[in-house]
Amino acid sequence: MPRLHILCEYPTVLGGERSMLATLPAVAAAGFEVMIAAPASGTLARTLCERGLTHVAWQTHDDGGTRLPLPQLRSDLSTIVRQTRPDLVHANSLSVARIAGPVAVENGIRSIGHLRDIIKLTGQAIDDLNQHQQLIAVSAATRNFLVGQGLDAQKCLVLHNGVDLHEFHPRPPSGYLHGELGLPERAKLIAVVGQLGLRKGTDVALSAAQRIAGHAPDVHWLVVGERTSNKAESRDFEARLHTVAAQPPLAGRVHFLGRRTDVAQLLCECTLMVHAARQEPLGRVLLESAACGSAIIATNVGGTPEIFPADSQAAILVPPNDPGAIAKAALQLFGDEQRRMALGAAARIRAETAFDIRDAAQRLITLYHNVLA
Repeated sequence: MPRLHILCEYPTVLGGERSMLATLPAVAAAGFEVMIAAPASGTLARTLCERGLTHVAWQTHDDGGTRLPLPQLRSDLSTIVRQTRPDLVHANSLSVARIAGPVAVENGIRSIGHLRDIIKLTGQAIDDLNQHQQLIAVSAATRNFLVGQGLDAQKCLVLHNGVDLHEFHPRPPSGYLHGELGLPERAKLIAVVGQLGLRKGTDVALSAAQRIAGHAPDVHWLVVGERTSNKAESRDFEARLHTVAAQPPLAGRVHFLGRRTDVAQLLCECTLMVHAARQEPLGRVLLESAACGSAIIATNVGGTPEIFPADSQAAILVPPNDPGAIAKAALQLFGDEQRRMALGAAARIRAETAFDIRDAAQRLITLYHNVLA
């Protein structure tokens, strides 16, 4: 039984962690012994415990939340892999892949780096990533961006994430969110799901909300997600969101729901899902929304057009940083139920044909075997 060690740097469960966790039942069923190195406490640690997964504590940040120096991270990781003796290491993010590349080489372990970010890198970071036997990019957009910086094109292939089509599926709205929030039945809900940070464009979504307010007085916006960065600019960004939401014309019409465990149900309660990201390697919430049959308005950035190619007619894609385009599309869809239904149905078909978690997991398992061969 090959021993697979998955590495996670952060204590949170965001898109990358959810994508990884979704593959694990199939990976274990394929005969892999799975261990996950991650911070000792936090949402991810609790999730691993709840699912009965083997968790190896790996401290990546100090008590103040500052990331530990790279030499210490590598030294500690080297100690861990010498103790656990994996056959294969899978670094589940770009930052962890950079840490792990030299460690895997030093310890003679086969390794994979999973690249889930479209960011500029130093030459040294590229060199560190290129030390893995295999690199996975979550989208062609991600691969192309990083290969353009010097990433080894021969080592890097595209594996799209998948979504559980049984957990995320269309269902009739029950009205439970209206009851929870004390809203009238006539209220229309728009979901905005993702981390509260500049890249996700929550501020752009609220700018669109301001434009819509006078034309659609029954619309309420649900902001689902939390701020994960403690940087001053991130705290300021979140504070500005709350300030905008508390003032006319949005006062009482924007609801910050924080982290939710009912996203699969929540999406089906909403008339629209808006994703205003400024950049998006491959937005997991877009896969989940598509699987739920949501009518989606998203920005045409990164890997998003790979999820919704033009011929699929499965979402409305608009330019980034354009709240007016979001507002225009939303108002059109509010007045056209047939178009909303058609978009949702096409989105579900797209999820079924291209992003089934069973297919994604099997592709990953095949890759594991190829790297170990």
